[in-house]
Amino acid sequence: MEKEQQDFENFLSSWTEDPCNAKPVLERFRQLLLSLDGISLAYHCRPGVSYSIRARGTGQKKRNLFVLVDVVDDDPKNRWLSVCFYADMIKDVDEKGDWVPEGLFGEDANCFNYDEESSEMEAYIADRLKEGAASACMADAK
Repeated sequence: MEKEQQDFENFLSSWTEDPCNAKPVLERFRQLLLSLDGISLAYHCRPGVSYSIRARGTGQKKRNLFVLVDVVDDDPKNRWLSVCFYADMIKDVDEKGDWVPEGLFGEDANCFNYDEESSEMEAYIADRLKEGAASACMADAK
């Protein structure tokens, strides 16, 4: 297991306070991504800032990911999730996300916050994960 993934696993095992119940949602998102064909995961850990899962599709040529699933770690007693996609890879049909110009590695993004317990928001983000993965696995993906 690579160091970043081990650091991520260590972070997860030490995460005990979770008022918005984000940890099990993060784990379900990770399992969903792992279950999708053509998707690989990488981890990026910045203690005190964020712990990230970065998913990439087999069709992507220029970008190293299609989604960045961040655990925002600025307050260890109240962590939450920020799930950001390149804006051209998904459709935010219900406008539940935030449009962030140049927000993902200098490109426009749609970001969804999971900062309070909500099965509806979890399902909406999970649908975007599937949609983004399908885009990222297309032969002409960016």
